[in-house]
Amino acid sequence: MLRESDLKKPWVRVARYWERMEKGKVRCNLCYKRCPIAPGGFGACGVRYNHDGTLYTLVYGYLTAMNLDPIEKKPLMHFHPGARVLSISTAGCNFMCRFCINWTISQSRRKHIFGKFMTPEEVVEEAVNLGADGISYTYNEPTVFYEFMYDTAVLAKKKGLFNTIVTNGYMTPEPAEELSKYLDAATVDFKASANKEFYRKFMGVHDPEPIFQTLEVFKKRGVFLEITNLIVPEYGDKEEDLRRLARWVVENLGPSTPFHLLRFHPMYMLTDVPPTPVKTLERLANIAKEEGLEYVYIGNVPGHPLENTYCPKCGELVIKRFGFDIIEWRLTPDNRCPKCGHKINIVGKYRKRPPLDLWWWR
Repeated sequence: MLRESDLKKPWVRVARYWERMEKGKVRCNLCYKRCPIAPGGFGACGVRYNHDGTLYTLVYGYLTAMNLDPIEKKPLMHFHPGARVLSISTAGCNFMCRFCINWTISQSRRKHIFGKFMTPEEVVEEAVNLGADGISYTYNEPTVFYEFMYDTAVLAKKKGLFNTIVTNGYMTPEPAEELSKYLDAATVDFKASANKEFYRKFMGVHDPEPIFQTLEVFKKRGVFLEITNLIVPEYGDKEEDLRRLARWVVENLGPSTPFHLLRFHPMYMLTDVPPTPVKTLERLANIAKEEGLEYVYIGNVPGHPLENTYCPKCGELVIKRFGFDIIEWRLTPDNRCPKCGHKINIVGKYRKRPPLDLWWWR
């Protein structure tokens, strides 16, 4: 139960995107779960709270992590390659993935919310001082700290920084439209190729269909998109699901949309499933290409050839990578293949990055 004194804490703010219902209930309209919340109750995210008929966010600027990351970690391979982003997160998530790699923050909720308070001005100032090129809202689901993300993104643009988000895509259209005014790029994460049964059984999500609607909003508003797809052995590696997802991306976002197949590793509550066989990822990568995707990557397998970028027209190796590092840049100054001249779908210029001093709050 939130006390009156708690309302004075700087990270407790009146939330956005909600409506009042009968008997003091409210409905949160920030994500597609649209939680009805009784007085004294939380939304599914565990960080939005109904106090006497008013919905509050409990994580405005209450940050759980702040790191200076290579942009390729998001992963964003085709958006300002070599850039550095200041990555921030809070507690909470509107999904309950049993395999979450960041479960210590995403599944911290209700009585277990923790963090360190910073204002949007302080975050942007820190990004500038560290020499970051942009800010990334990531690690947990940024939708649940929408108010802080939005205010920070507005200030970041004024300082010449770009904004990126790593999201499960469950944001409703109105906040997605509003955020898109200040959002430059998004990595939208699918699991198990959007298999409905998988989402229900392992993620606490009734239907992944709204993710496609969010993607359409971002695409319409000119947000640069990259897609990730976590492949879980046995439960989430069906060929027909992968074909369906790849075909949708080609038809609705375009064949040049970067598409990442991510290797699963046992984590959190799903430790009895082995890592995804690399051969499975390679087989699915070939299928994604068959469906028309031009830039297909394999992630979480450092040193694999499909970390690299190849010209979709002639097959020439144009960007060589190892993990998050660019080892060799072969594109022309206007991002064309040096062999055939084909224009590669890259936003921005390559920035040769100095070694990153990755850090975590202590």
